[in-house]
Amino acid sequence: MTDPTTNPEQTEIDVESVQRLQEAGQRIATELHQVIVGQDAVVRELVISLLTGGHCLLVGVPGLAKTLMVRSLADTLGLTFSRVQFTPDLMPADIIGTEVIQEDRSTGVRELKFLKGPVFANVVLADEINRTPPKTQAALLEAMQEHQITVGGQRHLLPKPFFVLATQNPIEQEGTYPLPEAQQDRFMLQVRIDYPTEDEEFQIVRQTTTGARTQVRQVVSQDELLDQQRTVRAIPAADHVIRYALAVVRLTRKDQGDIPDFVEQYVSWGAGPRASQNLILGAKANAALEGREFASTDDVRQVAPAVLRHRIITNFNAEADGVSPDEIVRRLIETVPPDGSEAAHSGRLSRMFRSA
Repeated sequence: MTDPTTNPEQTEIDVESVQRLQEAGQRIATELHQVIVGQDAVVRELVISLLTGGHCLLVGVPGLAKTLMVRSLADTLGLTFSRVQFTPDLMPADIIGTEVIQEDRSTGVRELKFLKGPVFANVVLADEINRTPPKTQAALLEAMQEHQITVGGQRHLLPKPFFVLATQNPIEQEGTYPLPEAQQDRFMLQVRIDYPTEDEEFQIVRQTTTGARTQVRQVVSQDELLDQQRTVRAIPAADHVIRYALAVVRLTRKDQGDIPDFVEQYVSWGAGPRASQNLILGAKANAALEGREFASTDDVRQVAPAVLRHRIITNFNAEADGVSPDEIVRRLIETVPPDGSEAAHSGRLSRMFRSA
């Protein structure tokens, strides 16, 4: 793989900055593994989310340390942390805060004062976000997109950096409220947490059934993290890499016309432009964690499942045939050649990509 030619307007990346970012990512992962056994891919995707300033949706069955993982991640960065347990009776004001009337005893003057909610933290854990109604889920939308909330016509800025890391239980669907597609799209990545291997589960049981408790240390400062986020955005992505990401995303859309047969058969709704943006940002972060100063199509392929799986809406045919969004993404990656040559599997390729 060769270093691609970058656009003239792109900023030159400092090699030392990339090295510092790679070392910081390694320190974070090493520290998390003091309390988290295995789950290497999950930890890496969480770090990618942090480095790009994106939000993350963690999906897994109970008991896989989702909450512990998020809390430990905040500790390694020295960031403020708040946890919101989403329940059916949770109200928007319980998350963003509310205005109350306070009286100045010396003057007798009454005025409205805004009391901040738990969303005013660097890392917000939205635990079991699908257990609360859409009205409360939507309270996070402005915070996630604009990094601010509006109450009583007044804007209140959230601290920097700001991340929403939400957890969702995929097996208990009775009495839950699935996230609307518009809100799922606000999450940069959907991270799947699987069962541990037998050896990993042995280590988990051995470590957690004694009196000893391991505490993670802060290994990256808040200022360092903000600097590393700027470094990620400065990493160049050549035009052919961007075209590749666009090709993968645009082939999920049935109204584009020139799409693979399996998309026509199994996909109800495809991914939007945010998917393309997040593919490139994720590719840049992945490249930096590998110690490279440029993003490649391999990096796009690496982050594609986590970026696309919650943005591809499958239909009844897919459910009947057992075809998941992950399977759709896998076939798309096989269909779109990274070098721009003709696709071997579907026999069709986006005109946009052919003209790159």
